[in-house]
Amino acid sequence: MPLGGPATRGRHPARGKDRMKILIAEDDDETAAYLQKGLTGEGHSVDRLSGGREALTQAMVQSYDLLILDRMMPGLDGLSLLKSLRAARLTVPVILLTAMGSVEDRVAGLRAGADDYMVKPFAFAELLARIDTIARRPALKAEVTELVAGELVLDLLKREARREGQPIELQPREFLLLKHFMERPGRVQTRTILLEAVWGLHFDPKTSVVETHISRLRAKIDKPFAKAYLTTLHGIGYVFQA
Repeated sequence: MPLGGPATRGRHPARGKDRMKILIAEDDDETAAYLQKGLTGEGHSVDRLSGGREALTQAMVQSYDLLILDRMMPGLDGLSLLKSLRAARLTVPVILLTAMGSVEDRVAGLRAGADDYMVKPFAFAELLARIDTIARRPALKAEVTELVAGELVLDLLKREARREGQPIELQPREFLLLKHFMERPGRVQTRTILLEAVWGLHFDPKTSVVETHISRLRAKIDKPFAKAYLTTLHGIGYVFQA
């Protein structure tokens, strides 16, 4: 639980570029509600979830300016969630919240890709200061809004796909799967990699979920056209040939 109340008195809500879209993933309802109320009072747009797996899916399909992740959550812990996001090449800034305050824990969080690490209990004013610091950091590179491979185009903002000008209707998981492949042309993607990056699973569910979605995706982006992008390497994995 943060120490002290949200420092909103005497402040104006964030406007323009200062307004951020934030996802809070915290399984303690009291802490999550407290943070949501305080950050909303600062003018930010805040979504709140209590489970790691739900947060991973939300972060993959929505565009956020900042994620605030609890280290210990049911289903998928914050550190594993963070590793999955970075494996999927999502560069959204992340602040880890945790009661685990040892140097080793902080180093593990930062090495996993966290931008900052706060140990509970913490002052709400300090959290705001750290968020402001992240907001002031220059972008490392221009945001990619469209992926193109030949005549296949994936619009990341509209979440639409088209090939040879023809629209292709994709389900959310199919969209994530195609995005993952198009960001890694020519690189073999094993079943294990896909389960972790697209489904957020760090274990094999012993189902055909990957194969089923690959088949559906191939039926939409390849079969109606002369050239195939997705290739199966039997016993190895899959590769997207741009």
